[in-house]
Amino acid sequence: MRFCFSFLFLVLISAYTYGQYTETINSNRPGASFGAYSVGTNVIQAEAAIGFSNDTHDLLNTEKDLFFTDYALRYGLLMEELELILEGRFLSTTETIPFGSNSFETTYSNFESNAFGVKYLFFDPNKKKQQEGPNVYSYHANRKFQWKDLIPAVSVYAGANFLFGDNPYMFMNEPTVSPRVAISAQSNLDRTVLVVNIIGDKFTTDFPSYSGIFTITHALNKRFSVFGEYQTIISDIYADDLFRAGGAYLFSKDLQLDAFGLVNFKDTPSRWLFGMGLSYRFDMFHRDTMLDMEDDKL
Repeated sequence: MRFCFSFLFLVLISAYTYGQYTETINSNRPGASFGAYSVGTNVIQAEAAIGFSNDTHDLLNTEKDLFFTDYALRYGLLMEELELILEGRFLSTTETIPFGSNSFETTYSNFESNAFGVKYLFFDPNKKKQQEGPNVYSYHANRKFQWKDLIPAVSVYAGANFLFGDNPYMFMNEPTVSPRVAISAQSNLDRTVLVVNIIGDKFTTDFPSYSGIFTITHALNKRFSVFGEYQTIISDIYADDLFRAGGAYLFSKDLQLDAFGLVNFKDTPSRWLFGMGLSYRFDMFHRDTMLDMEDDKL
């Protein structure tokens, strides 16, 4: 908690302001990664999904059918670079366990995860691009690919996981509150976006988890986009390599619908998942922030 308060204090005393608000919704869905940019000052954004999953463990000879509900609530606080994020997953599991020539089922449900944190963008290459302005002598020079376009915007995240009560998804002696930190790097290449997340989760507990997520999203047109994603998870409790894919449809400038799937390539357990989600932006309180070019050059 002391680290979180120190991080928030450093964020609040930052000197520069640069707008990240976009004309259309900026959603982290449908992948598992989160982008470097915030939703914008005073913007409230809700993101949710429902879906079904199956885990079959060949070694334990068990099978789990899982119904999940994901939620996320994002808010741009005080400045364009700062965002508060509340997110989690509620999971209902039906587990089939063999017993001799028969089998029996057990059903349980609770929150598999809840997390609250702060994300702050501390480096944005687009800020320098806007200050320099376009090349007034060549339209093609402004449109063609340049290697410097790969330089990513970078944000940091600090927060906490929290689970309470008699929760079947908690490991033995897991504390109700544990830390979560992450770094997000995002490169925007015309209609293609690359996002990389490095995440440290519950690293003060007996079973820390570390994850890397690599996401590529491509806009087919103004309405449709597709994505592919690879995630590696390193932990003594659960380690895996996951592959996700799907697409999204921009229904309006504030509403996005999406569908996604997941598979892995091992049998302890083998997994598949399918879900659908939506994101909605409430931006009636947003006000554009003007960048003082003279002050920024000082």
